[in-house]
Formats: sequence, C-alpha cells, structure tokens
Amino acid sequence: MAVVWLVLGVILVAFELHHWAFYAMFGAIGAFAAAVIAVLVPGALGLQCAAAVAVSAVGVLGVRPFMSRITDRRHLNSHVAKGVHGGIVGQNCLTLDDVGDEHHAGHALLAGERWLAVSGSGETIPAHTPVTITAVAGTTLVVWAVEGLTEGTLQ
Repeated sequence: MAVVWLVLGVILVAFELHHWAFYAMFGAIGAFAAAVIAVLVPGALGLQCAAAVAVSAVGVLGVRPFMSRITDRRHLNSHVAKGVHGGIVGQNCLTLDDVGDEHHAGHALLAGERWLAVSGSGETIPAHTPVTITAVAGTTLVVWAVEGLTEGTLQ
C-alpha cells in the first residue's frame, strides 16, 4: 500500500507544480505521511487514510492561507487579473509584430508575456505600436492602437 500512497503523492506534486494553488501540495504531503505509516504499520489502512486526511487538512486550513498572503504580497506592484479576463480589458500593451484581423493575427506584449492579438478595427497595426485591449476572445487579445501613447509610457 505504501507504493500506492507514494504514486498518489508524486501525481499530486506534479499537479501542484502545474497549478500553484497550494491545495494539491498538501494532499501530496498527506499521501507521503500515509506512505510512512503504511511502511511502519502495513495493515492499518484506516490509520493511513486518517493520517492523509489530517495532514492535508492541517496544510490546507493552517498553512495555505499563510502561503497565499506571502504570494499576494509579492504581486502587490504588478497587475493581477480579476476573474478570467476581467483585469486585462483596458490595459495598455505593445504590439510585437504586425497585428491584423482574425486571419492575420499578430502578437502583443502584456505584463512580460507574449499574447496572440487581433486588430479591433480590422486594419493592420504595425509592430511596436502601443495598443489598448478592448476585449479578449479565448486567449487572443482584441486591441486598438492608442494615439499619443509612446512605448516608453507603457508599464
């Protein structure tokens, strides 16, 4: 049974590394605690499950809020989107290459990340042009060129 707990722990760690929500990590730690008990007391399945649940609960309820506050503090000076795309609309960014209509998408740089972008007007926007995001379609930004805004004024 120890192998099952170890495999579950490794799967949860891999999941956590992909999502960084600090839930799966505590489930993994609980699974590892259950694996230790499985090695020490192989027939005590109830004790193993209780240890997995207890250790996970202590982590999620006791440690996760503390970890969330630490990570929130690290991002105070950066833009964090609310909801799926709620904080992105209205932000300014910079085109990286020519951005045209949906058949000629280009790319824009937003918060240090490269996004697909299409022109809201349908007219091609040249590379290195400051733009405002007016909508998000899936993972593609809909942008409009901003008059009077220079590359140096973007955050």
